[in-house]
Amino acid sequence: MSPLPPDHLSVDPDSPFYDADALERGIGIRFKGVEKNNVEEYSVSEGWVRVAAGKARDRHGQPLTLKMKGTVEAYYRDTSAAV
Repeated sequence: MSPLPPDHLSVDPDSPFYDADALERGIGIRFKGVEKNNVEEYSVSEGWVRVAAGKARDRHGQPLTLKMKGTVEAYYRDTSAAV
């Protein structure tokens, strides 16, 4: 397994950027220097995150998201699994 998390990752199983192994290992996201725990999708190279907009849902039951741009840092929470 790579010591760095994927550049682009989504928690939606229907997304082409979904990676169950990486999500199971645990991904931490720092956005503009602040730890975020409500990130639905992120892209480090493009510099954006999608976060849930409260409890609002679309007509398919998926959470409504807001795309925010800025510096994104992704890391694995559990570093012992890499060894």
